[in-house]
Amino acid sequence: MQANESSRMLSPANLSTQENNLRLTVHIPFAAVVVLSVVLLPAAATAQAKSDQAWIARSNGFTNQLIDITNRYSPEEASRQGLTKYDTKIGDPARAAELAERKDKEAAVAKLIKALASESDPNVVEDLHILISKEQLGFRQQDYRLNHEVPYINATMYIYQGLEPLLDAQAAGGRHHAAIERMDRYVGINPDPGGSRLTELPSIGRTAGPAQEAGNLSGGNKMGLYVALIQRMIEQAAKPNVVYPSRQEIETQLARNPAILKGIGELFEKNRLNNWQNTYVLLQKQMDYYDNWVRTYILPRARSDFRLPPEEYALNFESYGIDIPPAQIAEMAHKAFADYQAQMAPIAADIAKQRGYKSSNYRDVIAELKKEQIAGEAILPFYEKRLHEIEAIIVKEHLVTLPDRAAIIRLGTPAESAQQPAPHMVPPPFLHNTGQRGVFVLPLTAPAGPGSAVAAKVDDYAFDAASWTLIAHEARPGHELQFDSMVEHGVSLARALYAFNSTNAEGWGLYAEYITLPSMPKEGQLISLQFRLLRAARAFLDPELQAGKVKPHEAMDVLTHEVGLSVPFANQEVERYTFRAPGQANSYFYGFTRLLELRHETEQALGSKFDALRFHDFLLAQGLLPPSLMKKAVEEHFIPQEKSRI
Repeated sequence: MQANESSRMLSPANLSTQENNLRLTVHIPFAAVVVLSVVLLPAAATAQAKSDQAWIARSNGFTNQLIDITNRYSPEEASRQGLTKYDTKIGDPARAAELAERKDKEAAVAKLIKALASESDPNVVEDLHILISKEQLGFRQQDYRLNHEVPYINATMYIYQGLEPLLDAQAAGGRHHAAIERMDRYVGINPDPGGSRLTELPSIGRTAGPAQEAGNLSGGNKMGLYVALIQRMIEQAAKPNVVYPSRQEIETQLARNPAILKGIGELFEKNRLNNWQNTYVLLQKQMDYYDNWVRTYILPRARSDFRLPPEEYALNFESYGIDIPPAQIAEMAHKAFADYQAQMAPIAADIAKQRGYKSSNYRDVIAELKKEQIAGEAILPFYEKRLHEIEAIIVKEHLVTLPDRAAIIRLGTPAESAQQPAPHMVPPPFLHNTGQRGVFVLPLTAPAGPGSAVAAKVDDYAFDAASWTLIAHEARPGHELQFDSMVEHGVSLARALYAFNSTNAEGWGLYAEYITLPSMPKEGQLISLQFRLLRAARAFLDPELQAGKVKPHEAMDVLTHEVGLSVPFANQEVERYTFRAPGQANSYFYGFTRLLELRHETEQALGSKFDALRFHDFLLAQGLLPPSLMKKAVEEHFIPQEKSRI
């Protein structure tokens, strides 16, 4: 997830999750995974493997108590994970459904706490702590949102992310047809039995919505999902001392919704489906009405200051796995930024000398390298060829064990670029995987913003030198191995999903660049260090923007002049720090720093017995553990195991 706000894939149902995650465009699944053959650690004998499977099965029994609740309230997430029986269902965004889910989860957590008191297996004890901590953090985040925020719920994004998994190229054909029924339910045709879709448009303040027009937009006996989403915003607006979303956030998302809505139609057309067009026309009308309602009633009340209250920003830090204060990570990042610049200088000088550039300044050298753009149909085969070259490096240098299957790369559609404007890895479904694999998606345009209907060309990805570090991060040895190895090798559900945080996922992605860099050509090394420079810039710009120490135009200046990003890419970054995912961008630098520390400690402990390939395979086998649990696994299992190896 190169420049991806990664947390977990949203499921359009549980609004306590929605109000937070609809501000993100993310592709890491959270709620559910079922792995039939599970091995936490490389077993020395069959008996050890059976022992691992026994405790993992016990742990999974506890985790499934939470997963079952999530599936019940978030059917879109369940179908994203491969449970086809949920494919035609949609979640209920009503406040009553959210509170009912909260009550069910609180009861489940109480059972887990009770089980913790009597559990003797240390592995299961650790997993119970993971589950309890994750849910309790979610409760605190939900309480904060319900008490303090009026959300901007982007209905177009909500529905796109509910339909896209069913229309994906790797989804079975029957699931494509299920998308038609799900879209019917989104617009109010054939609603779910017992759902709480409203029959009249709610009002805000003294102003009633035009009920007659809303009635004309009804898809059946009940109105579409958009009405229930309006109701949620109105309910929050009625509370005292609530804070509205930022004007920039609303205007930016509204400007990009036409591309996303168009992308829904393109997905249906691509799959050559029938009898969806009338529903889609109604959906377009409803989304147009909804966005105009937002412009009329929410946008005028939006706040001009993007900064989050310190309490909310601290919750973000915690959820992304960062356990040090914002000021501390900013201080660390400033020092690293200067160090990376120093590393870039001699490499840039060598490239300039070899290529005959007038300037050896790394900024000018990067600008020259960017001129070698790869265009059109040549991009995808170029990236695929480069992937094979990196795989050869991985094998030659014994970096990590590669699977027999091929990695998948494809170019992003305009709709994907609008909701996910940077290179990213879309992981495979985990719950019921029938052969699907993760996909590295490479968007080549930045979405249009307020006041512009034209997507901007990004020159940061489609040139030779950039392909090395992007592939290492998103594909191999980075996220593609991270996610697909969970399907192939298996870990406990708690450690695969509930222990996940952005720090660990993105830490590995940046670490994957780091271990590949020495084998890259000079040009690839320079751009890899440029992207590492970006991660350090993120880790001080994000907290300093939120603290008011830096203004957005100053952050843009750092990113364009010091880091060397294009204006569209830099703008995406500032959007991330200010409203799309404040706090998340710090996770790359922090996770990478923690992994480097762990590697150095392991090398010191093992000396000549340290084997990088075995170390990296071990890390991947653990699933998406946060740094503290990864450190514990290495110290308690990997190091003793390696010391005893002949």
